[in-house]
Amino acid sequence: QVQLVESGGGLVQAGGSLRLSCAASGRTFSSYDVAWFRQAPGKEREFVARISWGGARTYYADSVKGRFTISRDNAKKMVYLQMNSLKPEDAAVYYCAASTRVAGGAGREYDYWGQGTQVTVSS
Repeated sequence: QVQLVESGGGLVQAGGSLRLSCAASGRTFSSYDVAWFRQAPGKEREFVARISWGGARTYYADSVKGRFTISRDNAKKMVYLQMNSLKPEDAAVYYCAASTRVAGGAGREYDYWGQGTQVTVSS
């Protein structure tokens, strides 16, 4: 079992930065692929970024490529999402998710989810 707790959300002006953190419990966390998803009001949940279990491979949605960076520290059981040049359209609840298998960008591929952290971007 893995429990995920996100933090780091908040209110930021357009063009600003935030760093989201995902703290995990569970002895086998280092073997899980981890992703960030987001969901804005009235919209479907969408994939943002993911990182392979060892951190060697990262993938991003086109909408955040070049602005967001996903990273992980398996020793600390942490995954991060550095978000730069934030836009109003980035505002959403951001969720951390972990998969026991090699996963892609579909939410159904992930077994564990956090409760989410709110990101608000003012224009």
